[in-house]
Amino acid sequence: MRTTDSVLLTDLYQLSMLQAYHDQGMNDIAAFEFFVRKLPECRNFLVAGGLEQVLDFLEGLHFTADELDWLTSLGRFGAEFVDSLASLRFGGDVYAMPEGTPFFADEPILRVVAPMPQAQLVETRIINLLQFQTLVASKAVRCVLAAPDKLLVDFGLRRAHGAEAGLLSARASFFAGFGGSSNMLAGKRWEVPLFGTMAHSFIQAHEDEKMAFEHFARSHPRANTMLIDTYDTEAAAHQLVPLAARLAQDGIDIQAVRLDSGDLGEHARRVRAILDAGGLANVKIFASGNLDEYKLRDLIKAGAPIDGFGIGTRMNTSADRPYLDCAYKLQEYAGQPRRKHSEGKATWPGRKQVYRSLDASGQCVADLLTLADDAHPDKPLLQPVMRNGCRLAPSPPLVAVREYAMAELMRLPAALRSLDPTPAHSLYPVIVSAKLHDLARSVDLRQPH
Repeated sequence: MRTTDSVLLTDLYQLSMLQAYHDQGMNDIAAFEFFVRKLPECRNFLVAGGLEQVLDFLEGLHFTADELDWLTSLGRFGAEFVDSLASLRFGGDVYAMPEGTPFFADEPILRVVAPMPQAQLVETRIINLLQFQTLVASKAVRCVLAAPDKLLVDFGLRRAHGAEAGLLSARASFFAGFGGSSNMLAGKRWEVPLFGTMAHSFIQAHEDEKMAFEHFARSHPRANTMLIDTYDTEAAAHQLVPLAARLAQDGIDIQAVRLDSGDLGEHARRVRAILDAGGLANVKIFASGNLDEYKLRDLIKAGAPIDGFGIGTRMNTSADRPYLDCAYKLQEYAGQPRRKHSEGKATWPGRKQVYRSLDASGQCVADLLTLADDAHPDKPLLQPVMRNGCRLAPSPPLVAVREYAMAELMRLPAALRSLDPTPAHSLYPVIVSAKLHDLARSVDLRQPH
């Protein structure tokens, strides 16, 4: 079993609460919802991600004999309770926004309805999975908006915060609009297109830079990108001109060069001039090196002749805003709506739905946050995806998620698709319904303060 498959990848307090629920026979149906309390600064919207991994987790939820033995050895939990965990499986219902859906603060992107112990136990891992891919997808889509006509490739595995983060960030960036990844396992698991070049070590291992280029081209005659900034960038570009002519005699073309250091815009201009003068106008320029949406915007605004970019650390870690103020909160238990009152963290009670209004051209104009049973003519964003612990349909191919995400992105008002924070007069309206306000007031009167 992989570490990430274990149900023990959770917080102690989940099991502590389950012991107490067990002792008191609290097994009624609970409804929990995952949402983001407020958008991070410099984010006009977020992009929902991580649903597929949540459904995988819920479908496979179980305790192994070894895990149960370990829980017993802790001396924290009663024998009868631990024995009950042997048969615990997730048998609830799940409603969710499709991956790739843009959403806003206070809008639930996932609702779990299940007996309280089941719905409670899954909290930690659900937050873990949804927050991370939503975070990365929301950062990656900003890079796409900054460079809409460029090839963007995920280069972040080596600096991701662990193996799972590196894998899932490749997935999230692809459905957010990237062209592919260097991550081999993402290619195998989800058919994410694979891109790669070479390392400086390959150049350094050769006595002659031009020899390194030739060896690589002959080994990869249909997919080669030459890293030309190990020593002198422009000198390396000059070396490629006669080499390309010699390789062409054997039917081998040089596809691209890569820049990874220095003033990328200026180097790109000089290299483009060298390649063009040498008859290599078809050779593309690819750049990498601590890039993010702001650097992409600046390079493109300056007219840098760069055809594609490798984006790593700053995207995979969402470096400028590395977490979401998100939560998975109880909204209903035993048929009664519940509401948290904490200062600055109050929640809207009950099972909720988000309806998105579109204008005649298909552009988003407003969202309505209301109760799940409050029928409305607009598009409901939360859809049933799991019933009685089983998926209602296979997860769509990742390329279909990507197509959906790109289509939904273009429905957003232009002001929201800017990299700049949305001005106050252009804020996207998320309207809280009168029925939801009324329910909140009634819960406030009933619940203790």
